Amino acid sequence: MATLLQASSSAFTCFPTSLFSKDHFFRFRQHSHPLVLRCCNLVEPLKFENGKPQLPLLDSQPAFPSFLLSSTHLHSSENKHDTRLRIFSGTANLALSQEIACYMGLELGKIKIKRFADGEIYVQLQESVRGCDVYLVQPTCPPANENLMELLIMIDACRRASAKTITAVIPYFGYARADRKTQGRESIAAKLVANLITEAGANRVLACDLHSGQSMGYFDIPVDHVYGQPVILDYLASKTICSDDLVVVSPDVGGVARARAFAKKLSDAPLAIVDKRRHVHNVAEVMNLIGDVKGKVAVMVDDMIDTAGTIAKGAALLHQEGAREVYACTTHAVFSPPAIERLSSGLFQEVIITNTIPVSEKNYFPQLTVLSVANLLGETIWRIHDDCSGGFEPYASLGID
Repeated sequence: MATLLQASSSAFTCFPTSLFSKDHFFRFRQHSHPLVLRCCNLVEPLKFENGKPQLPLLDSQPAFPSFLLSSTHLHSSENKHDTRLRIFSGTANLALSQEIACYMGLELGKIKIKRFADGEIYVQLQESVRGCDVYLVQPTCPPANENLMELLIMIDACRRASAKTITAVIPYFGYARADRKTQGRESIAAKLVANLITEAGANRVLACDLHSGQSMGYFDIPVDHVYGQPVILDYLASKTICSDDLVVVSPDVGGVARARAFAKKLSDAPLAIVDKRRHVHNVAEVMNLIGDVKGKVAVMVDDMIDTAGTIAKGAALLHQEGAREVYACTTHAVFSPPAIERLSSGLFQEVIITNTIPVSEKNYFPQLTVLSVANLLGETIWRIHDDCSGGFEPYASLGID
């Protein structure tokens, strides 16, 4: 054993220094085996600035959120050549899947996904997953029905290939807004989709920022729910905004719990609420503001931006009430028309989103900042795979649920 450790130490100290460049990302993980240095090449050069996705945050000195740099959060990993943990990506957000795999020091599994002439989806795994713990990364973002069906077929393919466990990693869970009956004769589509994923053969779901906490109860399998807010909070902490000038704003009454948890993390900032009335879907009418925003920097917090009607009208009201600047912070950027026109109209100092949903290049605008949740999801996958209990304090302490 001593000889083995000595040999590995020698190999490590002689590692070529030429590899330490901006085109590589290094990740150390400690296991019962000797220390292993992992590196992975970026698919394409990083050249985006503010107004275009700043993704992934991979560098020789990666700008990870501070809570992911603590040694207490570096958990053991399997050997790089061990096939027990496998990650496959659907076509919905391949870039995020590549970042997750890169963070974990792994490579994406080989999978063939194509459409027949009539639109039917064909999925074939290009490598064995027998006895493996498989993680399928596929948000059900627009086109929601296409991506959802693709996820179901991927799950079925893994089940029929004798995978040991199948975890559906769903950064954005579509149909989450249809989580209850507000009128007679309505469907609860969130429960239906949960049943479909379960019946397809998934053993577990990893989701990011569900529209409402009760959606976890719709699944008859374990659900790991993580929040994208810590990534946004870490970014806001890097900005030179005086804490006395901050006020966190909920764009509606339903988001008060989310905004309150966010405000506590921003030095217990005061809270304001926009009271709105919605007469039909995707159309909001703002009524009044509860709270004081005069002369302050308002940070509007929501889980998603679809048509941006709610958040744009809320921002206009905040300016009327004397807010000095307005920031919009959201995890999921659905960006259905005319969202881009509303968000780039000058109402917002900055629109901060994450990459749970890919943003097409035509939807870039100067105020847009995109943050990556790859590190968050990658670390969560390690913890699930290693059977590591909660203790994910930076996320659990949000107390949103």
